[in-house]
Amino acid sequence: MADYQVEQERPAPTTTTVIERRSGGGGTTLAILLLVIVVAVAAFFLISSETSKDNAVSSAASQVGEAASSVGDAAQDAAGAVKDE
Repeated sequence: MADYQVEQERPAPTTTTVIERRSGGGGTTLAILLLVIVVAVAAFFLISSETSKDNAVSSAASQVGEAASSVGDAAQDAAGAVKDE
Protein backbone atom coordinates (compact mmCIF):
# COMPACT_ATOMS: atom_id res chain seq x y z
CA MET A 1 0.00 0.00 0.00
CA ALA A 2 1.16 3.49 -0.82
CA ASP A 3 1.58 6.12 1.84
CA TYR A 4 0.01 9.46 1.10
CA GLN A 5 1.10 12.63 2.77
CA VAL A 6 -1.26 15.54 3.00
CA GLU A 7 0.29 18.94 3.44
CA GLN A 8 -1.83 21.84 4.56
CA GLU A 9 -0.84 25.40 4.09
CA ARG A 10 -1.69 27.69 6.90
CA PRO A 11 -2.89 31.14 5.90
CA ALA A 12 -0.50 33.93 6.77
CA PRO A 13 -1.57 35.93 9.78
CA THR A 14 -3.27 39.15 8.80
CA THR A 15 -1.99 42.45 10.04
CA THR A 16 -3.76 45.74 10.24
CA THR A 17 -1.89 48.91 9.40
CA VAL A 18 -3.29 52.14 10.76
CA ILE A 19 -2.21 55.28 8.93
CA GLU A 20 -2.87 58.51 10.78
CA ARG A 21 -3.08 61.61 8.71
CA ARG A 22 -2.44 64.82 10.46
CA SER A 23 -3.33 68.16 9.05
CA GLY A 24 -0.34 70.42 8.49
CA GLY A 25 -2.66 73.36 7.89
CA GLY A 26 -2.33 74.81 11.38
CA GLY A 27 1.36 75.62 11.12
CA THR A 28 1.07 76.86 7.57
CA THR A 29 -1.88 79.08 8.41
CA LEU A 30 0.00 80.58 11.35
CA ALA A 31 3.06 81.29 9.19
CA ILE A 32 0.93 83.01 6.53
CA LEU A 33 -0.87 85.06 9.17
CA LEU A 34 2.44 86.23 10.65
CA LEU A 35 3.72 87.13 7.20
CA VAL A 36 0.61 89.22 6.50
CA ILE A 37 1.01 91.04 9.82
CA VAL A 38 4.69 91.81 9.14
CA VAL A 39 3.87 93.14 5.65
CA ALA A 40 1.04 95.30 7.04
CA VAL A 41 3.28 96.81 9.74
CA ALA A 42 6.06 97.48 7.22
CA ALA A 43 3.60 99.15 4.84
CA PHE A 44 2.25 101.32 7.67
CA PHE A 45 5.72 102.56 8.61
CA LEU A 46 6.66 103.12 4.97
CA ILE A 47 3.54 105.20 4.33
CA SER A 48 4.04 107.08 7.60
CA SER A 49 7.64 107.84 6.65
CA GLU A 50 6.62 109.11 3.21
CA THR A 51 3.99 111.36 4.79
CA SER A 52 6.59 112.78 7.17
CA LYS A 53 8.92 113.52 4.25
CA ASP A 54 6.13 115.20 2.31
CA ASN A 55 5.21 117.33 5.31
CA ALA A 56 8.84 118.35 5.85
CA VAL A 57 9.27 119.36 2.20
CA SER A 58 6.02 121.31 2.27
CA SER A 59 7.04 123.12 5.43
CA ALA A 60 10.46 124.01 3.99
CA ALA A 61 8.86 125.32 0.79
CA SER A 62 6.48 127.44 2.82
CA GLN A 63 9.36 128.93 4.83
CA VAL A 64 11.27 129.72 1.62
CA GLY A 65 8.17 131.46 0.27
CA GLU A 66 7.79 133.53 3.43
CA ALA A 67 11.49 134.47 3.32
CA ALA A 68 11.15 135.57 -0.32
CA SER A 69 8.16 137.70 0.60
CA SER A 70 10.13 139.31 3.42
CA VAL A 71 13.03 140.07 1.07
CA GLY A 72 10.61 141.61 -1.41
CA ASP A 73 9.06 143.82 1.29
CA ALA A 74 12.53 144.90 2.46
CA ALA A 75 13.52 145.77 -1.13
CA GLN A 76 10.41 147.91 -1.55
CA ASP A 77 11.10 149.68 1.74
CA ALA A 78 14.70 150.35 0.66
CA ALA A 79 13.57 151.65 -2.70
CA GLY A 80 11.04 153.91 -1.04
CA ALA A 81 13.72 155.25 1.34
CA VAL A 82 16.10 156.01 -1.53
CA LYS A 83 13.32 157.75 -3.47
CA ASP A 84 12.44 159.95 -0.52
CA GLU A 85 15.98 161.28 -0.17
